[in-house]
Amino acid sequence: MLIDLPDLPLPGRGDTLERLRGLAALGRADLVACRLAEGHADAVAIRTELGDEPGDDGRWGVWAAAPSTVRAERAPEGWRLTGDRPWCPGAAWCTDALVTAVAEDGIRLFAVRNEGPYAQPLEGTWPAIGMSGSDSRTVRFTGAPARPVGGPGEYAGRPGFWHGGIGVAACWYGGALAVADTLLAAARSKELGPHALAHLGAVDVALGAAWAVLEDAARRIDAEPRADAGRLALRARAVVESAATEVIDRVGRALGADPLCRDVMHAQRIVDLTVYLRQSHAESDLEQLGHLLVEEGAPW
Repeated sequence: MLIDLPDLPLPGRGDTLERLRGLAALGRADLVACRLAEGHADAVAIRTELGDEPGDDGRWGVWAAAPSTVRAERAPEGWRLTGDRPWCPGAAWCTDALVTAVAEDGIRLFAVRNEGPYAQPLEGTWPAIGMSGSDSRTVRFTGAPARPVGGPGEYAGRPGFWHGGIGVAACWYGGALAVADTLLAAARSKELGPHALAHLGAVDVALGAAWAVLEDAARRIDAEPRADAGRLALRARAVVESAATEVIDRVGRALGADPLCRDVMHAQRIVDLTVYLRQSHAESDLEQLGHLLVEEGAPW
């Protein structure tokens, strides 16, 4: 798969909004390509933040979905990783990956070369329809040479962990824009009737609210890049997820089954976005946000 890797600004350095705009544009154009490009861009940000300065050295993924099923052991010649890591976007596309693994001193992040015989994508572990092109197979590591990136717990404990989560929400937002484009194009080409126009108006409201939240998040990240952004990210992700879900529903109600059955690109966008949105942890994330509000107080 040929993907142009974007040169996006790093988060928290004054241009976070441009980063989110770039990710949204990628999502609007192609959610699968966006998913892989976002992983690469996130890897660049992570490595920079944790002192593993990146160069122009390959196509990176971040394979760190919890819980970790890979173990890290320190051998005389360096660290080695062994175990199966599910949910690895770009399992064959990535040349390198940041992988979480359980070490004797806690969960660590490692840079690993994605090549045999040490790393092997497992056939049959991604029988997906939505986001099928992301090739998120399980990768089996067998004594894979690895380089630690940061110390124990640093990957998830840094503010940038949450900045990356907001970046994913920008990708969702871009996917929702692409779905909304189908309704807008239909409304411009023929008379759809008052109900469909009401759905179009509601789509605009949902997307406008979601982008306002992303803009606010970008501003806050740049103002306080080292602040704990957990509450900010959980709120932004929930708002964008809700907006994208509403867009999918309203476009379907406005246009019926026709574009789902006759427009292959629209149908693929719907299934891709539906799968991508499930990177949200739904009520679990809302519960976590609720706990933070109780502990820290509500901003409102």
